[in-house]
Amino acid sequence: MYTQRKNVHKIFLGRRSGILLHPTSLSFAPENGSFCEQAFRFIDFLDESGFSVWQMLPINSTDQFGSPYQGTSVHAGNSNLIDLKYLVNKNWLDESCVRNRAEATGSNIDLISEARKGFTNIASDSERLCFQSFKEDHAYWLGNYALFTVIKQCQANKPWWDWSAGLSDRGSSALREINLNYREKLEDYRFEQYVFFSQWQKIRKYANEKGILLFGDMPIFTSHDSVSIWAKREYFQLNDMGMPTVVAGVPPDYFSATGQRWGNPLYDWNSLAADGFQWWINRLRTQLEIFDLIRIDHFRGLEALWEIPAHCETAEEGEWRPVPGRELLHTLENEFGDLPLVAEDLGTISEDVIKLRHEFNLPGMKVLLFAFDSDAKNPYLPHNHEAHYVVYTGTHDNNTSLGWFYNLDDKQQERVLEYLGYPNEAMPWPLIYTALRSTCQTAIIPMQDILALDESHRMNTPGTKEGNWSWRFDWSWLSSDLTMKLKHINHLYDRC
Repeated sequence: MYTQRKNVHKIFLGRRSGILLHPTSLSFAPENGSFCEQAFRFIDFLDESGFSVWQMLPINSTDQFGSPYQGTSVHAGNSNLIDLKYLVNKNWLDESCVRNRAEATGSNIDLISEARKGFTNIASDSERLCFQSFKEDHAYWLGNYALFTVIKQCQANKPWWDWSAGLSDRGSSALREINLNYREKLEDYRFEQYVFFSQWQKIRKYANEKGILLFGDMPIFTSHDSVSIWAKREYFQLNDMGMPTVVAGVPPDYFSATGQRWGNPLYDWNSLAADGFQWWINRLRTQLEIFDLIRIDHFRGLEALWEIPAHCETAEEGEWRPVPGRELLHTLENEFGDLPLVAEDLGTISEDVIKLRHEFNLPGMKVLLFAFDSDAKNPYLPHNHEAHYVVYTGTHDNNTSLGWFYNLDDKQQERVLEYLGYPNEAMPWPLIYTALRSTCQTAIIPMQDILALDESHRMNTPGTKEGNWSWRFDWSWLSSDLTMKLKHINHLYDRC
C-alpha cells in the first residue's frame, strides 16, 4: 500500500464531468461576438448540458508557433484573449479602432496603448486604485515581463541570449536606460496584463456562480526564450552564454520511437531549493488566481527528469535524473493548503512516481484511447479505473476519438467493439458513455468528441511544430438536441 495523506481537496470529493476546449478554439470574430461573449456562452452550454468543469490548455503568452506549452512567461496571460469590446464598452477605446478588425491575432499592444490613454483620461478613482493594486500585487513578475517584452521588440525579436551586451545579462545600467527611455511602453504592457486578469476574473466569477470550475494546465517546463528564464537564470542549468547544458524531453514512447526532445532548459534544483522554492510558489500563486484546479503537465518530472545533453538531436541519449519533487510539494502544501492539482501521469511511470502522487493524494489520469493496445490488465481499461482519477476519452495530444477509431485495423476495431459490448450507436459516443460511467470521480471529454469530429479537427500532433493549436469551434456544429442528450447522460451517470 502507498502512504497517503488524509486530506483530499474538496474539489475531488464528488462525481463531476467537463469538456476540454482551449479558449483560442472559441471563434471570437465580429460576426460571432467578442471573446468574453463567447466564453460566457460556452459556460452557459456547459451548465445547460450538466457539466461542471471547463478544462483548457495553458493560457499564457505563447511562442511564434502558438504553442501554449512554450510560453514566454509562466505568469503573463495571452494578450490575444483580451476582449477589445470590453475596452470599448468602458469608453477607454474608440470603436472605430477595432470595427474593421477581424479575429484578434498577433499583438494587440497598439490598441491596448490607446485604451490606456482613455483609461488615464476617464477612469474612476476606484479603477485607478485597482490598477495600482494589481501592479503591487503582481510586482514579483509584472515588471520583468514588461521589460522583457519591450527589449525583445528593441532587439528585433531576437532570443534574449542574442541581445546586446548588458541586456542579456541584465546589467543594471542597461536596464535603467530601458526603464528611462521606454517608460510609457513599459506601462502599456503592465496595463495589458491588468486588463487580461480583470477580464479573466469576470469569466471565472461567471463560471463559478453557475457551479462551473475552471481547470487549467501548468507545463512543468518553460521556454528557453522566456522572461521566466531571462529574469532568473540562476534557477536553470545554463552556461555563461545563457545556453542550456542539458535539455528536457521524454524517452521513446507511444508518441515517438526516438522519444521527444522538447529542448527546454532543465532546472537547477539545488538553487531552487536553497531559495525555498520561491520561484515555484510564485508560479502556483498566479495559477491559483486564474484557475480552480490545475493539471501538472509531465508530473513524473517531479520525481525524475529525462536529462538530454544539449548537443544531442534526439532524446534517445538521455537519462533519468532525480528531482526533489517531494520537498517541492511539501513546500507548496505548506503555503497553499490542500492542493487542487491533477497529476498528468501518462507514459512511462515508475513506482516512485506513483508513490509520490499517492503521498499527496493527487488524482492521476486515465485515457481511453490508450486502453486497447494490450491485454485485460491495461490500466486504462475502465474495469481497472479507481475513483481518485480523471478519465478522458482522449487529450489535446491525441487524435480525435473518431479519427483514432477509424485509423485502427479491423482486428483492433473488433477488440474495441467487443469490450464495449458491440454498441448500436456510432463512435465516438460509446467511448463518451464509457468515460462518463467510469468509477473515476471526474470525467473530461474533448469538444471534438462531443461533436463527433474526425482527425482533421485534431488540436496537436506531438513532435511537430507547424499546423497545431489552430483548431476553431463553430456553434453551428451543435445539433438542437445535443444539450438535452448530454444533460441526460450526465444525470444517468450521476455527474450533474
